Amino acid sequence: MRKLLLIYNPNSGDGGFKNDLDSAILEFQNGGYKVEILRATNHGDIEQYISEMPNNFESIVSAGGDGTLNVVINAVKRYGIQAKIGIIPSGTANDFANFIGIPKSVQEASRVIGQGKSRKCDLGQANGKYFINVCAAGLLANVSHRVDENIKSSLGTLAYYLKGIEQLPNFVPMKMKIRNTKEEIIEDLYFFVVLNSAGTGGFSKLSKEAEIDDGLFDFIGFKALNILELAVLFVKVVKGDYLEDDGIIFFRDSEIEVEYLKNSGDDELQADLDGELGPNLPIEIKNIKQSIEIYVP
Repeated sequence: MRKLLLIYNPNSGDGGFKNDLDSAILEFQNGGYKVEILRATNHGDIEQYISEMPNNFESIVSAGGDGTLNVVINAVKRYGIQAKIGIIPSGTANDFANFIGIPKSVQEASRVIGQGKSRKCDLGQANGKYFINVCAAGLLANVSHRVDENIKSSLGTLAYYLKGIEQLPNFVPMKMKIRNTKEEIIEDLYFFVVLNSAGTGGFSKLSKEAEIDDGLFDFIGFKALNILELAVLFVKVVKGDYLEDDGIIFFRDSEIEVEYLKNSGDDELQADLDGELGPNLPIEIKNIKQSIEIYVP
């Protein structure tokens, strides 16, 4: 039989995936898989397991949020595992899964994997670390790390909005140097995102042009505005109608460099990759076109 590794984080989202574990296994077995399970409870569990596993698994399934998926993908790429990746969106933030149309139901998402249809997708690489959905940095990029896990479980995406609003009075402009293959831009920004899909943090309409296999990322930089202008811009962001706004830097490219032109004594600025802590700026971001295979509906 074909081999499938199911990795699940019991603390993702509301922690309810374990109640649907049997239905997931049933769908995999119906698809002709022999199932092996990793319950990842501690930091490092996933990487250690994948580093020691044989390279004869056809599929590796990530049941959790964007962060769990990021850890799985980084381990798979680091250790040269050739398996296709399945996604069960049981975390608080499931932006990539939502974009490619993975059902929210555990049973239905598992059935997608069992049916075996897949698509080659782009990956991002930022200073050697991978991301599949978003690389971000600035004053809102680390919201996911500041939201209490209990609040995440009870409020879901709303928790991110509330935390973002809470930080608004503390916004301080950061001078960034941004390079792509065509130009160099120096601008005071509050934060930026480099997107593979259309959204992050629950904002699902950040890019109407996003495609996960075109070899391009969307760069969206939010300029330093006053609070009232920023509030108006956020309303446009929620509606997905803001890319022509003067407060936005937007372009599409396959190679992007971002440098934080900090003053002496300023703290380092750390990037966020799919909700996981990433490298400090400066960062070199490259699109690795169609370099991973994902199960899709």
